[in-house]
Amino acid sequence: MQDEKIPIRTLINIAQEAGDAILKVYQASEGITYERKADDSPLTQADQASNAVICRGLEALDIQYPIISEENKMIAYEDRSHYKRFWLVDPLDGTKEFIKRNGEFTVNIALIENGAPIAGIVYAPVLEEMFWAEKAVGAFLIKDGKEKQIYANQFDTTDSGLRVVCSRSHLNPETQAFIDDLIEPEKVSKGSSLKFLLIANGKAELYPRIAPTMEWDTAAAQCVLECAGGAVLEFENRTPLRYNKESLLNPYFVAQGNMK
Repeated sequence: MQDEKIPIRTLINIAQEAGDAILKVYQASEGITYERKADDSPLTQADQASNAVICRGLEALDIQYPIISEENKMIAYEDRSHYKRFWLVDPLDGTKEFIKRNGEFTVNIALIENGAPIAGIVYAPVLEEMFWAEKAVGAFLIKDGKEKQIYANQFDTTDSGLRVVCSRSHLNPETQAFIDDLIEPEKVSKGSSLKFLLIANGKAELYPRIAPTMEWDTAAAQCVLECAGGAVLEFENRTPLRYNKESLLNPYFVAQGNMK
């Protein structure tokens, strides 16, 4: 499998098309309507439209891998435990941000191999920012028609003024305690997987997530951050976040830049 070429440019096109489908709903004059899923999280027409575009695009590729998506029927662990490579998709990460109409939502497509992300695409349609990464290649941002390689900042936890990314919705006491251990930290708010990308693009150093997330929420952005020189580590044991576990719920984690 190692020699199978990852079709990055095609994946970028798929993410762009999915983003266009989202924007049609986002910009509709009648406003955004949504329903509630079983876990009480919101589901919009945009989630479903984006998911249809992505699945159709991935299923048309020359090389086929299984698809695990937030919006698809869940696959039993006894079946997916045998996957060596598979696509892990969040067709619209930041649905709450989408409903608030603040533009901070993303399309996320990751390729997982043996439990680790080896390619990732994160597209922010409103911001018109396309991030992509591939192991052993690097992390890149396409914006305003230009593509550049991006790098996470080098830092140490004893540095003063570290920029800490906080969720707009999940700043709980445990997260505040993590921040309080730092020296004159600066809080930075951002929605969806864009929190990881602030770090990957050198605009922040830390993102503690001591609250629930699912595997599809983090995989693509983890790949971008890792390829930019950063890391996404389990909060308790500081090992890299892994994928295709029996439970698709992530452990708590810390995303970070390039630790000295």
